[in-house]
Amino acid sequence: MTGSVPVRLKRIAASEVGRARQPAVPPEMIGPVLGIVEAVRGGGEAKLRELAERWDGLEAGGALTRTPDEMTAALESLPRAGREVLERTAGRIEHFARAQLKSAAPVDVGVEGGRAGDRLVPIRVAGCYAPGGRFPLPSSVLMTAVTARVAGVREVWLASPRPSREVMAAGAVAGVDGLVGVGGAQAVAAMAYGVGPVPRCDVVVGPGNKWVTAAKLLVSGIVGIDLLAGPSELAVLSDEHGDPALIAADLLAQAEHDPEALPVLITTSAALVTRVEEHLARQLGDLPTAETALAALRNGFAVVTPEAEALRCCEALAPEHLQLHGSRADAWSASLDRFGAVFVKESAAEVFGDYGAGPNHTLPTGGTARFTGGLSVFSFIRRPTWLRLDDGPASTRLARDAAALARMEGLEAHARAAEVRLASKG
Repeated sequence: MTGSVPVRLKRIAASEVGRARQPAVPPEMIGPVLGIVEAVRGGGEAKLRELAERWDGLEAGGALTRTPDEMTAALESLPRAGREVLERTAGRIEHFARAQLKSAAPVDVGVEGGRAGDRLVPIRVAGCYAPGGRFPLPSSVLMTAVTARVAGVREVWLASPRPSREVMAAGAVAGVDGLVGVGGAQAVAAMAYGVGPVPRCDVVVGPGNKWVTAAKLLVSGIVGIDLLAGPSELAVLSDEHGDPALIAADLLAQAEHDPEALPVLITTSAALVTRVEEHLARQLGDLPTAETALAALRNGFAVVTPEAEALRCCEALAPEHLQLHGSRADAWSASLDRFGAVFVKESAAEVFGDYGAGPNHTLPTGGTARFTGGLSVFSFIRRPTWLRLDDGPASTRLARDAAALARMEGLEAHARAAEVRLASKG
């Protein structure tokens, strides 16, 4: 596509923003995805292979999985510059993840009658999903698998359809134990239930399209999941001082991910929207992914409203990515907190988050940033608690209170189990 491509972002009122937010999992996806998940659970490796041959480009009779040696060979086949980019990016992700891990410590505290605490215990087997439909995403391999390794996960598996050389090389850099060349809901089901050579995982993480996101929701009672990370979202907030060319570039960077991506511009300036549209048209002219980006821009919208209402719009949207442009970016950053990740001022481009500045790019979508954050080392760590009591008077009081509370709830066996401790002390 060459030349200028006319673009007009849909205008909506500030009051409509909450209703315009896309759900993380569209209700109509539940039935079809449940059918795939149950087919894989019931049909095992044969069904997984059938679906992979139908949808994921697996050759008939081809290998479902790739070994660490094959991933290492892919890494060694890359030009030196490509290997170094993957290694530097992995290093930045690891650095940030180690800082997160260092921020947590086991609890050991005195309680009435003794001590209580918890432990930081990494899960044993992690399944990491890296999208591979329109574009192979080695960055998602690094974001998920490197973080799992820092958390102390013993065994890390990767699922990615049509794994490219770069995806396999990223698996080698991240220390992945095995790769299954399957995507979509069928890949999530395979990792959740354990199918053929794919082990049953304790947690399934990673971004994906609506099929992947719906499958993660459906298996979340069987396996742990990180969050619902569906088609990409970006909200740009700017006053009249924002650079329209940079804003257009940021919107297109997310729009090219998927026709169902959600690019949004929230601003105090109607004139800025017009200038951004002009730059979108110019930049789309020679963009190889223009068709996808245009479809996503039709999903998106622009809101022009005074500053206070603009901030409320951002909170109502709770976007995956929030990019702050213009003269008020620092002040806005201090007052906003409903987002997966925030990028403060125009120099902190959202794409730097996508490609490994350090913080993870696997982030909540569909408004779920209201109650959860992005993927981190804590997505792979459990905190089981412990209790140790002595035989002193404090534990006597605890036993009596426990018995009294149990009887308030009508649970006599609970009360007696507490009181028998009192009898043993008598």
